[in-house]
Amino acid sequence: MSNITAADVNKLRKQTGAGMMDCKKALVETDGDFDKAIDVLRKQGQKIAAKRGDRDANEGLVIAKTTGDSKKAVMVVVNCETDFVAQNADFGKFADTILNIAIEKNPASLDELKGLSFDGNGLTIADKIIEQTGVIGEKIDVSGYEVVEAEQTIAYNHPGNKLASIVALNKAGEAMADAGKQVAMQIAAMDPIAIDEDSVPAEIIAKEMEMGKEKAIAEGKPENIVEKIAEGTVKKYLKENTLLNQASVRDNKKTVSQMLNEVENGLTVTDFKRIMLG
Repeated sequence: MSNITAADVNKLRKQTGAGMMDCKKALVETDGDFDKAIDVLRKQGQKIAAKRGDRDANEGLVIAKTTGDSKKAVMVVVNCETDFVAQNADFGKFADTILNIAIEKNPASLDELKGLSFDGNGLTIADKIIEQTGVIGEKIDVSGYEVVEAEQTIAYNHPGNKLASIVALNKAGEAMADAGKQVAMQIAAMDPIAIDEDSVPAEIIAKEMEMGKEKAIAEGKPENIVEKIAEGTVKKYLKENTLLNQASVRDNKKTVSQMLNEVENGLTVTDFKRIMLG
């Protein structure tokens, strides 16, 4: 049997993130063979992942970042079972690594992201998720991946990393970046359903119209004005829930659209995404 030293155990721990005792057991089981020991730890992760497959992984981190040229912003959600794990520094590094891979490789979907190499040694992000499930002892997953691209993009991470937003603007520059940050914070705080009225799906408008009619009838309004009342209800709903029509959080006497136009004529939002845990 090979002599398993503390240095060997520490080396394996750094490679895998597994606990010291798990690393020592794996090395003893494989007679000091590092590659085989890593396989043992991965299989251990697979067993734990299978056992915890029906668990809810509702905690975790939502993190967002822009590329160096600010023309693309990316957001990912990495889940776990408890907030205790979510706040662990190693879990944060794991999430950051996945975000950086997404920025570098630009996958077209969440499934494609999970299939990308995690470490350049044949281990995919999906494999690493299983491995980390074994290391941490909780169900781990990557459940969200969003991208916006434009002349100027901004990423906003709300303190605590349970909420983030990314926004795309049609014009770039320092003033636009500052305005974009305000808009990203607006999106995080106010949770708009669309950029403007034209971006709202027809079924949502139809549903609000029907609810407006039902409310007017329930309140005993005359039948001949029910339609008009419902139209007013929908108009109010769209003003409060579409980004460009919302009152600006910075100055509630102006809409977001007006605020942007004051920064730069014609400045507007072309896309945005928002994710909140829970």
